[in-house]
Amino acid sequence: MAKSQSKQSKAKTVGRYVSAEKRGRITAPRPVGADHSPHWYGWLLIDLLLFGMLVITLNYLQVLPGSTSSWYLVIGLVSMFSAFYLATRYR
Repeated sequence: MAKSQSKQSKAKTVGRYVSAEKRGRITAPRPVGADHSPHWYGWLLIDLLLFGMLVITLNYLQVLPGSTSSWYLVIGLVSMFSAFYLATRYR
């Protein structure tokens, strides 16, 4: 007479499949609040974009001290690019 397997082992393994619990590959559940960015994060994005746009505009209108300067353009562009970078991380 052939050896019969127990019902538990039959239910867990079908063919070559080994359950995740048996292999130890269970991912721990993530906390509920971990999926969201802080409240101030969105406002920081908007502020950086507006600041960059304002600096570039005021530079070309020659309102900022020191006449038109390429450094004002650099500051404005860095501000805007950092806002776009942060926008890719927003959840």
